[in-house]
Amino acid sequence: MKAWKHFRTINHHKWLVMKGCFRVGLYRQGLMHDLSKYSPTEFLVGCKYYQGNRSPNNAERETKGYSSAWLHHKGRNKHHLEYWLDYGIGEEKGISGMKMPVQYVVEMFMDRIAASKTYMKEKYTDCSPLEYYQRGAAYHILHKETRALLEKLLFMLAKEGEDKTFAYIRKKVLKKKRRRIFPKL
Repeated sequence: MKAWKHFRTINHHKWLVMKGCFRVGLYRQGLMHDLSKYSPTEFLVGCKYYQGNRSPNNAERETKGYSSAWLHHKGRNKHHLEYWLDYGIGEEKGISGMKMPVQYVVEMFMDRIAASKTYMKEKYTDCSPLEYYQRGAAYHILHKETRALLEKLLFMLAKEGEDKTFAYIRKKVLKKKRRRIFPKL
């Protein structure tokens, strides 16, 4: 029974991320989002620690002192800020957040919305992803530009709602230069 509930939860989450990514033009990322959750390494742990109201990775971490599923997941999914941790160079010494490509920051934003909707259900509001982020923000190691963009989107969502924020992402954040079919004469 837990396996079926966990499967439904990850499918629901993935569906919400896909819908959000499609709305802003990130079709490939919407389709490919979190496929590692279906691997035995992540799926079996998710079934064992499933609770329905939070990530099973937290329960595994509380039991074992670490989450094998999370360690596997974050190393394979570029929309997680932890994927982009590396040793800094120059003035940035030690472990530092590397600048994330914009499309992965947007996917991370969509992931936070979907996780909040999935676990909070009817209690979700457009402020929920920002509130969740703020509870852990002091511990996140993020490149300053990545942090600025993520926070801008979270605050915009809380204030303006999905429609305006998604339109802004599509038109301004992910704006692509049009290529000419014919060279300029």
